[in-house]
Parts: sequence; C-alpha cells; structure tokens
Amino acid sequence: MADAPTASLNAVVERAAELLATDPSAAERAAESVLARAPKDPRALLILASARRRRGDVAGARAILAPLAQAYPRAAHTQYELGLVLAAEGDRQGAAAALRQATASNRDLAEAWRALGDLLFLEGDVEGAERAFREHERASVKDPRLKPAANALFEDDLARAEQLLRRQLDAQPDDAQGLRLLAEVFGRQSRWGDAELLLGRCLELDPGLDGARFSYATALFHQQMAVQALPHVEQLMAKDPEDAAYRNLLAACLGLIGEHDRVNAIYQDLLEQFPTQPRLWLNYGHALRTVGRRTEAVDAYKRCISLSPGLGDAYWSLANLKTASFSPEDEAAMAAQLARQDLSADDRLHLCYALGKALEDRKSYADSMRHYSEGARIRLKEAPYDADELSALVQRTRSLFTSSFLADHAGAGWSDEAPIFVVGLPRAGSTLIEQILASHSGVEGTMELPDINLIARSLGASERATRGPRYPDILATLTPPRFAELGQSYISTTRVHRKLGRPYFIDKMPNNFLHVGLIHLILPKAKIIDARRHPMGSCFSAFKQHFNQGQNFSYNLSDLGRFYSDYVALMAHFDQVLPHRIHRVIYEDMVEDTEAEVRRLLDYCGLPFEPACLRFYENDRAVRTVSSEQVRRPIFRDGLEQWRNYEPWLEPLKAALGSALESWR
Repeated sequence: MADAPTASLNAVVERAAELLATDPSAAERAAESVLARAPKDPRALLILASARRRRGDVAGARAILAPLAQAYPRAAHTQYELGLVLAAEGDRQGAAAALRQATASNRDLAEAWRALGDLLFLEGDVEGAERAFREHERASVKDPRLKPAANALFEDDLARAEQLLRRQLDAQPDDAQGLRLLAEVFGRQSRWGDAELLLGRCLELDPGLDGARFSYATALFHQQMAVQALPHVEQLMAKDPEDAAYRNLLAACLGLIGEHDRVNAIYQDLLEQFPTQPRLWLNYGHALRTVGRRTEAVDAYKRCISLSPGLGDAYWSLANLKTASFSPEDEAAMAAQLARQDLSADDRLHLCYALGKALEDRKSYADSMRHYSEGARIRLKEAPYDADELSALVQRTRSLFTSSFLADHAGAGWSDEAPIFVVGLPRAGSTLIEQILASHSGVEGTMELPDINLIARSLGASERATRGPRYPDILATLTPPRFAELGQSYISTTRVHRKLGRPYFIDKMPNNFLHVGLIHLILPKAKIIDARRHPMGSCFSAFKQHFNQGQNFSYNLSDLGRFYSDYVALMAHFDQVLPHRIHRVIYEDMVEDTEAEVRRLLDYCGLPFEPACLRFYENDRAVRTVSSEQVRRPIFRDGLEQWRNYEPWLEPLKAALGSALESWR
C-alpha cells in the first residue's frame, strides 16, 4: 500500500489531469505543486507541458516535452503531446514522426490517430490521412464487446462486421456506439437510407455525438436531402467553424440546392488553406463543371492527379466530361496505377472506368469492355442488387393502378401545375429534355430531386411500423385530403430549388417512373415526360457509366435488361390506364428532327414555342448530371450507335431484354 505522501501526490496528479480539458491554468498550478516535491515526475511534467500547450505557450511546452520524449520514447501520450506542439510550430515532419511513434506505442490512442490524420490531410497525403482516420474510428471504440466488429470494419470485412454488430444490437438495441458502427458498414455499401435510420436513432440516444451527427448529415447528403442535412452541418460548424470536413460537407449540400457562388467561395477558401489536398481540388472541379467552367474544371482535376496519381476519381471525372480525350501518357499512367497491389477498391473501379473510356475513344473496344466490366464487378460487389425486388414492385404497381382504381380516386391531390417530371432510365436523354425546357422563359430547371422518392419512403416506413400493406398498396388506404397534403408537401419542399420565380419547374429524377401512379394521385395536373432511348443504346450507356450513388442495376448486363424490360412494361400499363397522361420523347427522334420534337414537347406542356429552346446549348444554367458538357453543345448523332462497337459482348443484355428489344417504342 502506498504511504500517505505518495497517495497524496497521486491524488494531485489525477486532479491535475482532470483539470486539463476545462481549466489548463489550474492544471498547470497543480502540476507545479507536484514537481515542487518530485521534480522529475514524468506524469506531472507531461501535464505541465499539455497545460502550457493548451494556454498557447508552445515553446514552453516543447522545452519540457523534447527531453521527456527522449527519456521515454515509448510513452505514447508524451509523443502525442510532442506531435501537437511540433505541428503548432510548423514542423510537420517532426510532428508526423512523433505521432507515428505515439500510435506505434499505443495503437488504441484514438486522439493521436486523429491528429496524424489531420496532419496528413494538410500535407495532401490522401491515403495516409484516410488510413489514420479509419484507425481513429477503430480506436475510438472502447467497449470490448464492440472491439471485434470495429476491427473487422477497419479491415474492410463488412460481412463479418455486420454479423457481429447485429448480434450485439439484438442484445442491446439502444447501444449508440453499435448503431453508429453498423451505420458505417451500411455507408461503405452505399446503403445510405439504412445508415440514416440508424444514425437518427443514435442521435436520439446521444445528441452530443458529433461524429454520428456528421455521419448522419453525410448520409442525408448522399440521398440528395441537402435541406435536411444543412441544419446538422450548421450545428457542427457552430462548434468548430474551421473544420475542413464540415466546410467541405457544407459546400456539397449547398451545391444540391443551387447555391453555386457560395460553394465556389468555400472551396477557394479551403484550397487557400489546404493547397496540397487533392480531394478538395477534385470537389472544386465538380463545382466548376456544374456551372460550365469547363477549362477550369479540367485544370482542377489535373491538379488533383498531380498531387495524388492514384486517386482514380480524378481520372474518371475527366472522362466524365465526355468531351475530353486522354493522351497515351494518361493511359500509361492509369495502367501503372492499376498495376499497384495496394490500390483501394474505390480508386481501382474509377480508374477502370476512366481507362475504359480512353480505350473506347481510340477504338480498342475489347480492352475497353474488359475495363468497364471490371469496374462494374467491383461496384456490384460493394453494392449488390436484387432484380427480383424491382420486378415485384412493378407487378404490385400494375395490380394496384387499374382503370377503376384511378377512376375512384379522380379529383384527389393538390392541383398545382408547376411540376414537370422527366422520368425514364439514366443516360436516355433526360438532361437534354431538361435543358431544352429550361431554355424556355416560363420553365426553371432544377436537378434530380429526391422528394417523390422520400414521400414513397415515408409511406413505406409507416407500413413497416404498422405491419400494414406494402408500398404502393398502402396508397389504397389513403383519403383524398391525404393525397392533397402529400402534393402540397412536395411543392413546399422543392421550393428551395426554385430560384428564378418561373411558373414551371423540372424534376428530372429518372427513377420516378416507378412512382408515376403516386405522382398522378398527389399532383394530378403535373406534367410527366418519359425520356426513352433504344434499349441497347440506353442500357450500354448506363453500363459504362459509373454513378456516384444509386443505379446499382446498371452494373450487370442481365440486370440492366430486366430493369429496362420492367420499365417498359410499367409505362405501357400507365399508357393503357391513363391514356395521354404521359408524353414520350424518343431520343433518336429528337436527334433526327429536333424542331418537330421540341414543338411537340412544348405543346404537351402547354407552352408557346420559343426559339431559345432550339438554342438550348447557349443556356448557361448549372447542370449537375454527367451529361453537363454534352447539353452545352448542339445535338449530335455520335452516340446513337456506339453500342454496336460492343455488340459481341452484349448477348446477356439482349437475352434479358426479351420482347422489349422490339417493342420498346
């Protein structure tokens, strides 16, 4: 047992350590009182140094820490404090060495991993920073029951992590840390809706978890729910307005609601502070591309590549401009990165798509298809797709929306004529239709709005809670006032995207074709336009396109064929039960006789013809989709038959399309 003086000294040391976070001056006095009696006590010296650092006396802290770290090189907390002091003095190399020593001595020292990640981020070391941040997440889990799952998550063994976490949550469903970890599993699989639900519950249990709040806002952003995400980002920034991750997420959310000037200002400020951070250059390039500053976007992407040659997303972003070509040197650089054994799956899939595009441009179709297929394989492994689920949804929709059901519900909904929905498959010409309509003085283009899907999801959530009928069958239980309420809610939640005060606006979320019946019931006066393209051209164009989120059906040729076939069948059903309700634009017809098709389109929308709609490529509005550069040029025929170059490899697609291959019009 310790004697009384030693016990008293230990108590003062413990008290001093407790005071560090809240009152560094008091902690300093307490440490000095210990050192007066025990001048070489390493605990008191460390507390004294930490207190001085927190008070801003960096030189005083270093004077203590340098000899202390030399005397105790494996003391993790001492090395951590030294790393912070050296970073504050601008010695990044020395700081990184100290922090690496701290994490080597104690791999579970979470704060050291976070500091190392911040330092590497500042240096532009993308891979190093991401690894450090992931180590921080792992080390932050202190509960021994969750440690195995945290370790599996760190090792990217998502199946194992999910299994362990579900077992833990079955026993303790309100374990906030367990919920957050499972949400991280879902986020890495792009299951953002599932992640959102878990993180929402996590914040109910512990509103002070800033990491969970950041992840929650991120999950909302990935579902294009910027309006819902922004209050959470602003709450985080109120605590730490200089945090780079918070500012980056703020810019991303503002971009979704069309605040493009603010977005560019944020990225310019961030890049002034972090000029060697490649992901910031990447995001800045995206922002520049959206507003049509193509040359500057290309420069930003190339700057990103120069800083991080393995960051596949930068190469893919260049390829995604659709109008840029890669040089032989670019191809060689991408091939060299793909040869690396340590390349992440995300970088590998992006490089596969980018190199596939480069090889396509120089007509090396077999090699191009090999790279597209490999990228799709990687993506599908991360985000599996079940074609049967869509087929079942389509069948339930066709069974519900009969002529008699629609007649019984005639007159329901909110009678607002403003929305113009453009639906269909991605890469079928919807952005072109949007650009044409948005060139009319009475129509505003917005973006792919998530609001209809959110309404459908909210109905689905209520059905799960009450064990009631599934969506869309639950619509049969709603009253006319409820349909009107949902329609009014849609008009209200989309108002943030309407900046110009025009009477009509476009919602071009392609997958809204699944919700045509819902749209008709809640917004009976809305216009619905079906953007359609030849199935082989449409499907192959989707197959070779890597989408940032969603569209998981597009990474397998058979799934693509089934998806297109289900889509055609569903739209044919609505043509029968709601004749003349939906206007169809065939992409090939628009290319062949643009003026006639534009006039037909405007007539359907009840809009007078305006010549500006034929000069749509002069419209300088912001365009977020991958077709942004293509719709800033006059209509061209180049892409109509591109799929034929790949026909030898498309038999699974043809087989899955079945009769839709002939009856698609």
